[in-house]
Amino acid sequence: MPSVYDIKPTFQNLLRPITRSLAQAGVTANQVTVAAALLSAAVGACIYFNPLARWPLFLLPAFLFVRMALNAIDGMLAREHGMKSRLGAVLNEVGDVVADTALYLPFAFVPGFSPWLVVVISILAIISEMTGVVAVQIGVARRYDGPMGKSDRAFVFGLFALLVACGVPRGAWLHYALWAVLGLLVVTIWNRARRALATSPDSAGR
Repeated sequence: MPSVYDIKPTFQNLLRPITRSLAQAGVTANQVTVAAALLSAAVGACIYFNPLARWPLFLLPAFLFVRMALNAIDGMLAREHGMKSRLGAVLNEVGDVVADTALYLPFAFVPGFSPWLVVVISILAIISEMTGVVAVQIGVARRYDGPMGKSDRAFVFGLFALLVACGVPRGAWLHYALWAVLGLLVVTIWNRARRALATSPDSAGR
């Protein structure tokens, strides 16, 4: 199943001139990673403290696009400008999980969203990212398989926020949509685990 992650190379090409300028200005990949996590926490706090307001929901889709750009930029700074480090690898993975949780968990307090579904989705999102990282421990590349990876979750929650902010009635559709996200996250975890095992060095002996 296709994923928003598939358009990443095209997006990176558009951001390459900006990345080059940041590198020349002395901005590091780790600084961009930390900035993305802090900004995510700030936007999530806006939703949490203003669950009845529309403006934080309008803010979220715009910020998710900015966050996607920052995530692409920190990766290119690390790979293409000699900024790879062990600390950067840790910050990248932890920062993504912190940012996702900070952005989406506050939806549990927004009227119309099922609190328990939002909590379960947040937990499964963490598990899906950890499953991708665990692949490295068995000797294969970090897995980014969909259909509900980080970029896909950003698209879906950004769409939810925009629709609700625009006044679309909150009803059964939202409940079913959250169930669909939950189900796709389960499939994502399965896909990442299965494909990591299938490509591991000792898979032939299994």
